[in-house]
Amino acid sequence: MERPAWAPRSIDISVPSVSRIYDFYLGGSHNFEVDREAARKAMEFMPGLPKIMQANRAFMRRAVRFAAGEGITRFLDIGSGIPTFGNVHEVAQAAVADARVVYVDHDPVAVAHSQAVLAGNDAADVVAADLRKPQEILSSPQVERLIDRNRPVALLLVAILHFVEDADDPYGAVAELRDALAPGSLLILTHASYEGIPLPAERAEGAVDVYKDIRNPLIMRSRDEIARFFEGYDMVEPGLVPMPHWRPESAPEDEDPFAFSGFAGVGRTA
Repeated sequence: MERPAWAPRSIDISVPSVSRIYDFYLGGSHNFEVDREAARKAMEFMPGLPKIMQANRAFMRRAVRFAAGEGITRFLDIGSGIPTFGNVHEVAQAAVADARVVYVDHDPVAVAHSQAVLAGNDAADVVAADLRKPQEILSSPQVERLIDRNRPVALLLVAILHFVEDADDPYGAVAELRDALAPGSLLILTHASYEGIPLPAERAEGAVDVYKDIRNPLIMRSRDEIARFFEGYDMVEPGLVPMPHWRPESAPEDEDPFAFSGFAGVGRTA
């Protein structure tokens, strides 16, 4: 397989990547055949996976605009993935002139492309780091430069926590980030769940098994388990709901049934 110019030399292009599979679902071009093959296998069981990812992105944009409307100008997006149209910095900086954004991802392709997209944008930057190590994120030069932790911050954990196994203590990581941010900060979160998927659970499990096979287990949590991530936050209306139901800009009944898979919510610290 020929390595394209945009692929860092350090990555193994024969191994599928979650962020590049996500890029494929969104119609992006920064993915390899190995990623597309894994995505197509998962779609054999859940053909609506691209619709779920599109609903994730649409929720993220609505939530960022909400945060900006609440006066928040600092955004920390962990598990940001490969840049596509309508990124956090584009939405935030269109809403408030002094918005500052830091992206965080551990995938070298996502980091490299974020660096390219953000070249010349002094109000946004990217950190190569892992959600499971919050202090590495919080102490990074990029966060120290752009995120004033004495002011409220919008913390985005969109479609990332379901890739963190319970053994790695995702609840502890989210709590550590919460405690490091100023009062009035927001948690913007989406998470996969068997609840809401318009398929029998055993069929949806086939897609989950594909992720397990590529050594990126997809952890499907219940609504109650997802709600635990919001401990220490007051939920913003309408609470923890299927993505199209969170402050919709168009009629939810017009959405594809797969868009209602999983949950989205926004919480605010006291």
